[in-house]
Amino acid sequence: MSTETNIHRESRLAKLKTLQEQGYNPYPYKFEPNAFAADLQEKYKDLETGADTEDRVTIAGRAMAVRNSGMFIDLKDCTGKIQVFCHKNHLPEADLERLKCLDVGDIIGVTGYVRRTPRGELSVAAEKFDIIAKSLQPLPEKFHGLTDVEARYRQRYVDFIMNDDSREIFKKRCQITSAVRRYFEEHGFLEVETPMLHPIMGGANAKPFITHHNALDMDLYLRIAPELYLKRLVVGGFDRVFEIGRNFRNEGIDKSHNPEFTGLEAYQAYADYNTMADLIPDLLAYVAKSVLGTTVVNFAGHEIDLSKPFARKSIVDLVKEYAGIDLMQANTLEEAQAMAKSAGVDASECTSWGKVVQEVFDQKVEANLIDPILVMDMPRDVSPLAKTHRNNPRLVEHFDAYIAGMEMGCAYSELSNPLEQRERFEAQVAAREAGDDEAQMLDEDYVTALENGFPPSGGMGMGIDRLAIFLTGAETIRDVIAFPTLRKRD
Repeated sequence: MSTETNIHRESRLAKLKTLQEQGYNPYPYKFEPNAFAADLQEKYKDLETGADTEDRVTIAGRAMAVRNSGMFIDLKDCTGKIQVFCHKNHLPEADLERLKCLDVGDIIGVTGYVRRTPRGELSVAAEKFDIIAKSLQPLPEKFHGLTDVEARYRQRYVDFIMNDDSREIFKKRCQITSAVRRYFEEHGFLEVETPMLHPIMGGANAKPFITHHNALDMDLYLRIAPELYLKRLVVGGFDRVFEIGRNFRNEGIDKSHNPEFTGLEAYQAYADYNTMADLIPDLLAYVAKSVLGTTVVNFAGHEIDLSKPFARKSIVDLVKEYAGIDLMQANTLEEAQAMAKSAGVDASECTSWGKVVQEVFDQKVEANLIDPILVMDMPRDVSPLAKTHRNNPRLVEHFDAYIAGMEMGCAYSELSNPLEQRERFEAQVAAREAGDDEAQMLDEDYVTALENGFPPSGGMGMGIDRLAIFLTGAETIRDVIAFPTLRKRD
């Protein structure tokens, strides 16, 4: 704490003591406002300058500015701002004494009548004034918020107080989640909850967080994806299920990745990835329309209309288009690596043909995919939970959805053959033993579930945080997460 901050805090502590000596509790148990700033601004927008009303209201919020020794206060609540007018002729003596202890940042409650000042400012003329939460910390200077970007995320509560843009982004994120939920409920999907503590990691290729259960004396993994449990529910007869929940991946932090994030996954029996290829664009258009009022999204200088059909191209065709190499002509890993090198991509660390394809795509293609597109038909060896492509055994029926160079989601024709699933898992185990710590484990119970009969199904997954980045125009994932993961303080 800086010396200046400490001086301000001491001053506020002294005022707190004064209030308590007056027999006043500045931290009451309850306060009941009956009006909000935005509603009052709308209701009285036509009130003439200098006019008073007989309408009494009770409002509550944070004092963001105090002028003329407390005569004028800018009150900010969860909806907006309104001025409070405190005149000595309208307030009891005890309330005037409390007013002397007011600081910017205090949360106040005011009862009074609505008026428009001679200067045209809609106000509540206070007839009763209360401090209902004495703030001991000063707010950042001059409404500029926290100028230190790192401090914005460490003191997110202050950022939300001072920065209306941050508040609006977070409100939109909440609306996005609600819209996603409505979409699936309207389409007959059942919202479910599955475990976050997994005895076996699975459902995605990622590094897990490991914890330990003392009573059972066993290690558990924070889930990297709910996929295998959701598909167990489909086996159990729940034909349409979805889940919105936290996933955890022990990976790096950047503009589009946070170790803890919110994922959406949905599964539909008697469907395939073509079903999901229709569902995802429809979902995105629905959410945009619900939250923004339009399907046209302006993001990173691009105008993107989600109502238009999404292009569909195979990953190998896109690699051929942007990198100039046809990896379908490579019959060995070495040939694929040589082709990649000719295109300026170092794929020497890749351990399979499919990973070479993915590496070239990541380096040469991804950033160019501005208009909405479904990147179809992924290599078989990078997608162990998808069905083999019905026309090409080197590929699987798996697509990734891209908008503005950012992966928004993915979908599969879900692998339902338990014998083939076991083979895929065994290949993953071999890769893991060879040093791939993101490869999946063999989940015997999941294979057993498939042996009970898993209907043909389509499944999809999407990151809510990335969707929020796109629809709000945020610069980084940290802007759309209330409390992002941060490094330890030095």
